[in-house]
Amino acid sequence: MEMEDALPIRDDFLIPGHELWFTASRSGGPGGQHVNKTNSRVTLHWDLAHTTVVDEELRERLLLRLGHRLTAQGVLMVDVDTERSQFRNRELARQRLAQLVRAALREPRKRVPTKATQGSHRRRLAAKTLRGKIKQARQRPTGADD
Repeated sequence: MEMEDALPIRDDFLIPGHELWFTASRSGGPGGQHVNKTNSRVTLHWDLAHTTVVDEELRERLLLRLGHRLTAQGVLMVDVDTERSQFRNRELARQRLAQLVRAALREPRKRVPTKATQGSHRRRLAAKTLRGKIKQARQRPTGADD
């Protein structure tokens, strides 16, 4: 692959083409004789563990978020076999890799802790009181024994 095949992720980050490589294999599923003769399934590989385009902080975030998709050597693989054309599957694989990396790079939103409203507090206490009364009504009545 040439450098013009670089994969843009966002404005300040792109994966150079020389770090990406494809492998092709036979695709499963229906398709008759065509599917048995052509290698239209595409797997796009990116060596995330040894890439030069991310700093250590970004690499750690990517490894953490994409860890379940990585091989033991730290290679991220994306399989595509939705189209009959290998060329189209290559383009889809590039798009899916870009989406995966974009999603992994996104900063998670900070959770803003909230207080319970007065109404919800009152309703909770009223429900507890009612539950206590129901349980008390089940008990044997105490009083004068005849």
